[in-house]
Order: sequence, then C-alpha cells, then structure tokens
Amino acid sequence: MSKSKFTWRSPALGGREITFVRYGVAGTPLLLFPTAGGDAEEPERFHLISAIGPFLQDLRLKVYCVDSVAGRAWLQECKTLQDAAVMQNRFDRCIHQEVVPAIHRDCGGDAGLIWTAGSSIGAFNALAVLCRHPDVFGRAICLSGTYDMKKFLQGPTSREYFESSPLDFLPHVQGRQLELLRQRFVLLAHGQGDYEDPEESWRVERVLGPKGIPNRVDQWGKEWRHDWATWRRMLPQFLGEFLPARSATG
Repeated sequence: MSKSKFTWRSPALGGREITFVRYGVAGTPLLLFPTAGGDAEEPERFHLISAIGPFLQDLRLKVYCVDSVAGRAWLQECKTLQDAAVMQNRFDRCIHQEVVPAIHRDCGGDAGLIWTAGSSIGAFNALAVLCRHPDVFGRAICLSGTYDMKKFLQGPTSREYFESSPLDFLPHVQGRQLELLRQRFVLLAHGQGDYEDPEESWRVERVLGPKGIPNRVDQWGKEWRHDWATWRRMLPQFLGEFLPARSATG
C-alpha cells in the first residue's frame, strides 16, 4: 500500500509541528481524523487503514490523516473552555489553509470535494470542518461521535467556542453556507454498547434536520461498543455504500 508522510511547522498553529500522512494513489480524497489526541498514524496502528485497504487498492479511495492537535487541547493541554476553543479554531484554519491545499496538490490540482471521517472526537472534527467549509468538503462519516465539547472543560461559552461548535453555530447558519450545506451529507453512526452515547448523534440530527441539511443516524446494536473494533466494521461498510463503483477497467 502506497504511503507518504510529511511534517511541517504550521503558521496557523503558531509554528507548532504537524504531521500529514497519505495512503493510496487515486480515488475519492478522504480526510480521516484520529481520535482524541491521536497522531496522524493512529488509524494505521489500530488497523483501520487495513480495514479500508480494499478501497485503496482498487483506486476508489485516497486517505489523508493529520495529528489531532485540537483533540490534545481538549483532553490534555488546555485548562478552560475558552483556551481549547481558541486552539480548535486555529486547528480549523490549519486544515482549511494548509491541509486542504496539500490534498489538492497531491491530487494534481483540484481534488474536488473532500470527504471527512473520524471516530469519537475525530467525528467532531469531521463534522465541524464540513459544516464550517461546505465549499471544500462534501460528505462527513461520523462514528461514535462526541459533539458537546463542554463536557470536557469548564468556562463561559465565548464567541470562540460558539464558532468552534456545530451544535451552537448551525442553528444560525444562513445564506450561501446553508445553501451549500443542503447539498452535502452527514452520516452519524453509533453503537449501543459500552461507553457509547447515542444521544450525541441525535443532538446533531436535531440541529441538521430543521436546517434542511441531509443526514442519517445509523444506530448499531448493543454488541457494538466505543472501540476500534466497531469502527473497523463501520467505516468499510459506509465507504462501500457511498463510494462510486469500481470501474470495469480499474
């Protein structure tokens, strides 16, 4: 399987180093976010890349991963809601201004609409970048997501937090951004086993639905817990559903 790895100091993150990994050589570009504070190679270590390997091998998918800088801020580095939200917004600028152009360059110019995916806090990032930049991202596959970030830190819900949180800013989206979001799609999947919180997905649905943003909540059974084994089953299933069929000459 083709793999390339790059590291740079991100201007959006104040010179902080970030790693960018690419798997595959052709196909729909997918930006896959790690969980919590995971690094860019976390999905590979937990065999998620292997699980979706057939889509890479038949040239239907090209996967990109970056370090979960914002996830580390929420769970490890920041002490207040405000500080974590500031880092989340810096991370968003890094994705939009640095990572997206890198994906387009790697795809030989314009990659078209990029898909996003992630599990747990990775699902939050997948949802957030699509909702903030529907001109760039086309579909979000969110697995076992955590979307209410106030559960992690205390503090006032500042403007920075409002801008970082889809649950908070989506009810107020209008104009061109809303028009584009109504042409996108969000998949919200979760299990009902240990450490899963189905209400998180439904909270997002109750924001997306009234705004006319296409979405689907996909609920799995009690045997599916908040764990990589679940996500290794979910992501290939949904990619198989959404990706264009393999061409006869591919």
